[in-house]
Amino acid sequence: MAIRDTSAQDVQVSTTEPGRGRRRLLLIGGAAAVALVLAFGVAARFTGSRSVDVQRLRIAEVTRGTLVRDAQVNGRVVAAVSPTLYAPVASTVVFEKHAGDKVAKGDVIARLVSPELQSELAREQSTLQQLEAQTGTARIAASRSRLDARKEADEAQIGLLAAQRDLQRIEHAFRGGALAEIDYLRAQDALKTAQIRSQNAIKAAQLTGTSAGYSVQTSAQEAQRQRLVVAEAQRRVDELNVRSPIDGVIGTKLVADRAVVPANAALLTVVDLSKLEVELEVPETYAEDLGLGMTAQVQVGANTADATISSISPEVVNRQVLARVRFAGSKQPPGLRQNQRVTARVLIEERPNVLMVERGPFVDNGGGRYAYFVDGGSATKRPIRVGATSISAVELLDGAKPGDRIVVAGSDLFGDAEKVSLSQ
Repeated sequence: MAIRDTSAQDVQVSTTEPGRGRRRLLLIGGAAAVALVLAFGVAARFTGSRSVDVQRLRIAEVTRGTLVRDAQVNGRVVAAVSPTLYAPVASTVVFEKHAGDKVAKGDVIARLVSPELQSELAREQSTLQQLEAQTGTARIAASRSRLDARKEADEAQIGLLAAQRDLQRIEHAFRGGALAEIDYLRAQDALKTAQIRSQNAIKAAQLTGTSAGYSVQTSAQEAQRQRLVVAEAQRRVDELNVRSPIDGVIGTKLVADRAVVPANAALLTVVDLSKLEVELEVPETYAEDLGLGMTAQVQVGANTADATISSISPEVVNRQVLARVRFAGSKQPPGLRQNQRVTARVLIEERPNVLMVERGPFVDNGGGRYAYFVDGGSATKRPIRVGATSISAVELLDGAKPGDRIVVAGSDLFGDAEKVSLSQ
């Protein structure tokens, strides 16, 4: 008897059905997980489920008071009086002092060697001596001319007196009948001739004296003009000795020792260390706010010195404006050195009775449009409007009131949540 199998009861099953079902289940599970994550994120944003440790935050209270608008800038110490000395002529430089040496006003710092200028001075001095000799000769010639003219005038006067006596004698003899009338007339003519000669001699003597005076004066003026030329040449030679215009120290040497330099070349600087100022590098954003006389506090090491702005550069260079500040009362801090780097706080403006809070990164993070206000154990995002800022505080124009507490640092940990829980 044959045994029957179960093939008649077998049912063929497709091998593709179980795999398709598992994929469907995986897709459904993944979508559910994503939805769950999104749901938790939205819930965290609106229900404050995000939690941040309060120790990682800096919280400040909103107060009302005077806001001092200021700017923190860098600068360097410069000399208020720092003249640069130049070579007046082309020459060879020989330094008598070295950088850092103390000098007094009038001390010779360097000597300039200029053979051309020395030769020019010698020529002008020789010309002066020649003109002075000519002036002396002119005076002698004038005296001789006056003497000769006076001699002729005196001789003419003597001739006149002799003619007068002859006329008297001849007239007396003529009246006595001892001489003819022709002799008497000749004597009268001789007297008139002597009178004319005497008058002309006197006038000639006067003219000779005047002419001699003019000649001497002309020669003397030429000599005086030459003295001025010699004085100018001597002044230029004296300038070859470069002298310090102030009491101070030798600063920077701009040329090497025994170098040949052209005219008007810079040689070196002299620094008056008793009168130092600070040159501040102020960002151009504060350029319109700067003004002469503004107060600045210069930080030198651990000390702070008060100063005032004395000058402001009229141009912007590398997005900065240079401003000079002078120490108040000419009392500069001890130990300053030229080109020493310092920091300064420029007090631009004081705003009384304003609502303000401590300045922090929240201004930059939110662009000054919102802040997180702390209320109990949570921080809520609220819109604000900021005004003037200083180094340490920021003015709040809208969105806050005195007593509010704002997260001024650490709000970047909140992401963009509307409300955040704060944990201890």
